[in-house]
Amino acid sequence: MAKDLLFEIGLEEVPARFVRAAMNQLKDKTAKWLDDERISYGSIEAYATPRRLAVLVREAAEVQTDVHEEVKGPSRKIALDDQGAWSKAALGFARSQGVEPEQLFFKELQGVEYVYANKSSLGTDTISVLPEGLRSIVFGMSFPKNMRWGAHELRFVRPIRWMVALFGTAIIPLQITDVQAGNITRGHRFLGQDTVIDEPANYVELLRGQQVIVDVNEREQLIVAQINELAKERGWNIAVKEDLLEEVLFLVETPSVLSGGFDSSFLDIPQEALITSMREHQRYFPVMDNEGALLPYFVTVRNGNRAAIEQVAKGNEKVLRARLSDAKFFYAEDQKLAIQDALLKLESIVYHEELGTLSDKVARIRAIADRIAAALAIDSEAASDVSRAADICKFDLVTQMVYEFPELQGIMGEDYARKAGEREAVAKAVFEHYQPRFAGERAPASIVGAIVSLADKIDTIAGCFSIGIIPTGSQDPYALRRQAAGIVQVIISHGMALPLGVLFDLALDVHEQRSLKRNRDEIRKELYDFFALRVKNVLSENGVRYDVADAVMASGYDDLRLTVERASALFARVSGTDRAEFKLVVEAFNRVANLAAKADSQAVNPALLVEAAEQRLYERWQETKPQFEQALTQGNAAEALDRLAALRVDITSFFDSVMVMAEDDAIRANRLALLADLSKEVSRSADFAKLVW
Repeated sequence: MAKDLLFEIGLEEVPARFVRAAMNQLKDKTAKWLDDERISYGSIEAYATPRRLAVLVREAAEVQTDVHEEVKGPSRKIALDDQGAWSKAALGFARSQGVEPEQLFFKELQGVEYVYANKSSLGTDTISVLPEGLRSIVFGMSFPKNMRWGAHELRFVRPIRWMVALFGTAIIPLQITDVQAGNITRGHRFLGQDTVIDEPANYVELLRGQQVIVDVNEREQLIVAQINELAKERGWNIAVKEDLLEEVLFLVETPSVLSGGFDSSFLDIPQEALITSMREHQRYFPVMDNEGALLPYFVTVRNGNRAAIEQVAKGNEKVLRARLSDAKFFYAEDQKLAIQDALLKLESIVYHEELGTLSDKVARIRAIADRIAAALAIDSEAASDVSRAADICKFDLVTQMVYEFPELQGIMGEDYARKAGEREAVAKAVFEHYQPRFAGERAPASIVGAIVSLADKIDTIAGCFSIGIIPTGSQDPYALRRQAAGIVQVIISHGMALPLGVLFDLALDVHEQRSLKRNRDEIRKELYDFFALRVKNVLSENGVRYDVADAVMASGYDDLRLTVERASALFARVSGTDRAEFKLVVEAFNRVANLAAKADSQAVNPALLVEAAEQRLYERWQETKPQFEQALTQGNAAEALDRLAALRVDITSFFDSVMVMAEDDAIRANRLALLADLSKEVSRSADFAKLVW
């Protein structure tokens, strides 16, 4: 026989950003516990609202499955002591399996005898193990932030206020803190009542009757359907951002979509500022026209039914009006602040106690940006724009709008810079230098913005590394990984001829002026190691196989443009229709590399090449080498690889016809030198030994 199992944890309102992960965690832990306890079941469903987490297990077995198995222990050599009696290891093994030493026996496995025990365990009634099991699940859950309440030891996301624990119609005897599990759940805080769950299968419907849509997917579909209906009815384009939809989803138990409006005079404020105010502070969805221009309306979701919905809309309009009035005031006040005065204020803001003020950081950004511009040999007008953009890139951090809405840094800087009469390229770069701010965002479109972006990010990374702040594990308080990934993305997207080593040196030169706390060479090596994973991630995102990425990066990744090209060219060969032929090429290269490792550092002497096959290989290599180097220098990695692959027949012929390890020392050394010269160039393309076939 089987019964349904329901476990609901009733809580004070949980922060929306925690709910989905908590719901999934409860489901996963419940499933694992059932499996560990040998309790079979049909399916398991998870539910959540701001006030509850729940799992419904369908057709859970009433009795645990019996288990009969042979368990392997230590080898015979370890299981017996010198007198042939059971050793401490064997006795400990027997104890751990719940058997007497006399019940142990030996069996041979792959030529070695091991001690074994027959472990049998009869299943007990499921309901007898459920109390402790559910308790262990609750105590085993973890959250980004925990609370303690009263004198209880339990740390949980929010205080537990009620619990429902049913196996069939039977209440599971379970108490956590001072809450005793029962069969009574709570409905919507204002529209519902306490209600009895007569059996687990009725849980969803009974709560629906109490104005609680406990099914997360159903609740989301209701919200989206109502938004789409409203958009169709009004002819609006409602900007539904996924992260805001996710947040709203876990703020309500019964969703009702409503709309409101605001005075069109507020549209004089930059659109991004209005949208940020609505989304971040009020959880409103902005309304756009078909061209993407903001309209003076908003859409929000009420936690309840549609009773008196017009009054609710008016209340929301009143709150938003106050918010937008503040934004309008800040916007007007900020425009009275001259850029130069804003820059002076940066001198009083500490960026880091060991790295100086924000003004010091801006000075470093300017110095690094000027050096990058020179290294890239951009024209004088663009170089001038880089200098000015670097000088003012952080000025908006002291404005009232950015203080109120930190998400608008750069956005307001671009607007204020343009209004202050800065050149368009400079104003645009003030915004772009923050890009990419997150995974998936595009790199700066302009070369000016790209250079200032690189300067800002490498200054932060080099500065942190120079004082020993290096990300470890999940700890990355200065988002150095994200900024390193941004650097890689910017260089590749603009196809910059800017090796990573050059970028590191430019930044370290500037930081060295304040005297480095750590050894420069050590910092430089750590920077290379740190960027390696970022580069590999980029290759992976481009669809490059892991072993191809390893092979290419083993040959160096200083030149990011060429690294991407080499990876693309190699991946095309190992996954293409002619991969069988290319495998023969790789085998030839690997044979060359293996023998080249035995060579001394001497040049090839053509006069000592006595066999026809080695003479032919030498001649072909002398023809191919400059062609290969030219293709690689020009960034044509595919052509460079083709040049090398064309040597396969000559290499194979060489190994078939020539005894490399000849008895004559001079001839042997000369043949190894030929292979070493060839291997050295081949390794510039990839370490082919890392490929997995």
